[in-house]
Amino acid sequence: MAGMVSDRHAITPEILLRAYAAGMFPMAESADDPEVFWVQPKIRGIIPLDDFHVSKSLAKHIRQKPFDIRINTAFDRVMRLCAESTEIRPTTWINPLILTLYGELHRMGYTHSVEAWEGDELVGGLYGVTLGSAFFGESMFSRRTDASKICLVHLVERLKERSFTLLDTQFTTDHLKTFGAIDIPRRDYEKLLEKAMQSEDLEFGDGDTASR
Repeated sequence: MAGMVSDRHAITPEILLRAYAAGMFPMAESADDPEVFWVQPKIRGIIPLDDFHVSKSLAKHIRQKPFDIRINTAFDRVMRLCAESTEIRPTTWINPLILTLYGELHRMGYTHSVEAWEGDELVGGLYGVTLGSAFFGESMFSRRTDASKICLVHLVERLKERSFTLLDTQFTTDHLKTFGAIDIPRRDYEKLLEKAMQSEDLEFGDGDTASR
């Protein structure tokens, strides 16, 4: 971790992209904290795209097509919902500075959301950063059973279709490990990151929909 930063003008979208390319990302201590700090974990979480695993129960739920999956139609709302506290997640690391910066990156075409809709209601989603052939997953939320999980499945399908090589989850959780997430040393991560940064910025897609 590096020093704390609270000045909006001290971090620009361009600086943020350079940080991702170097293996760092910002976090806040809480959603109410005005400052952020840089993180460069010694152990990094990734999901190997070729080893992504979907449980039989989730696959069955996906076949029932419970949600419409949309891309980039409500990015700011997805971020705000990821930042909200819940019973199982009383605080988050997404503060107003992070909301602003990633919103700017979205308008520049570098951040994207995968959304689960139930009619006109946004019930789940995730967002992340694309750079080179890497997708850096940031956060997800769910208001219905399996909503964020189904978004993750759709994300991986999209990344594989578009020849992405790295799905960075930053850290692993028991939840992500059920999909095949693993921990790797920083030196191994840096090799994967270097390869991904050698690619041109791959197209993620925008505004399309799919039933899942």
